[in-house]
Amino acid sequence: MPHDSTRAHPDVALAPRPPADASALAEYVAAGDERARSLGNRGPIRFETDGRLHRDILSAYESLGFYVFEGVVGSEELAELESDVQDMVSRFPVHRGSAQDSRGRPALGSDCRAPTVVWAKPLADPFGGTRIANGRHPVRMSEPAPPPDSPTDIVLLVLGPLQFSDAYLRLYGHPSLLRVAAAINGPDFTPFNETLFIKQPGLGASVAWHQDGTTHWESPLFDTGCHGFNFMAQLYGSTAANGV
Repeated sequence: MPHDSTRAHPDVALAPRPPADASALAEYVAAGDERARSLGNRGPIRFETDGRLHRDILSAYESLGFYVFEGVVGSEELAELESDVQDMVSRFPVHRGSAQDSRGRPALGSDCRAPTVVWAKPLADPFGGTRIANGRHPVRMSEPAPPPDSPTDIVLLVLGPLQFSDAYLRLYGHPSLLRVAAAINGPDFTPFNETLFIKQPGLGASVAWHQDGTTHWESPLFDTGCHGFNFMAQLYGSTAANGV
């Protein structure tokens, strides 16, 4: 699901707040799902006869800032991705600062020079309203009180996950996805900065509304592709209910 980082996310202050009771919330989610599916920006990856990305996809992407590709990852590949994620999770440090996992093995990333495992408080927003990442998360999301038996810290991100997963490395080099990237960025592009988000049900930390690009807003050569874009593969689907 490519996302154009040069287009602003909706302002949190202007977004409608979901109703509190369960039945109204279900209606709110259903209405949001219906609106999303009426946008006309989802479907399989399609190419023109000359091999270029289909013009309808590019037009919808330019207009709306994102496009949902369906059916890109098959069931067998999805199972491989899930297996590798479960392996990575099993190797997380037993707590923040630990060099061992829950089985006494060297923890994931414990031998890496660069930061690998990023921690957060349950249901917190560690980036919103701060100067982290050049202040690109200007508004803090709401932070509900976590359940009383919650852990003190949870893993939010795994940075550089390709080094831990052959399945994710294969997905990163998916030929059709690379063709999409070339259609938007041009043939001479650099893929970089892979990240795995961990969103545990009932505990996962928020990611505040933001724009990824921070460097080219004042460029005299500014265009809608200045900041590149993201592919986001959702292991368990992207719905109005789960918010991803």
